[in-house]
Amino acid sequence: MQLRMTNQREMILRELKKSKGHLTADELYERVRKSMPRISLATVYRNLEILSEAGIIRKLEISGRQKRFDYEVEDHDHIYCVECHRIENLQLDKSAMKVPTPETVKGYTITGCRLEVTGVCPKCQQKLAKKKKKKKKKKN
Repeated sequence: MQLRMTNQREMILRELKKSKGHLTADELYERVRKSMPRISLATVYRNLEILSEAGIIRKLEISGRQKRFDYEVEDHDHIYCVECHRIENLQLDKSAMKVPTPETVKGYTITGCRLEVTGVCPKCQQKLAKKKKKKKKKKN
């Protein structure tokens, strides 16, 4: 099936690529709306789903949070900050990981693997350290 590239889809792709990040549909809507004021949020959501189903962009569903979209479709993983909800690309050496055996996957045919890595980003670590210092000073 050939996907027709509409003005809305082109604008969504352009904004996603320009962001170099992992935006939500709402964030993309706000950016696209600056150039296309009449575009609706529903149109952005619908086109993001179409573009991800076509394999043109990647849909990220991390920790049950709002879906995010990635312009980079090459196979890679992500790390998610549990404080600010930032998502960054992560390159993992999957050759060192153990491949599941037929016994451990209960008869499933494996079609892919997604590893979810969570943590606290450097900016949030600094903020948390400052808060901790303030609390310590208040106690003394």
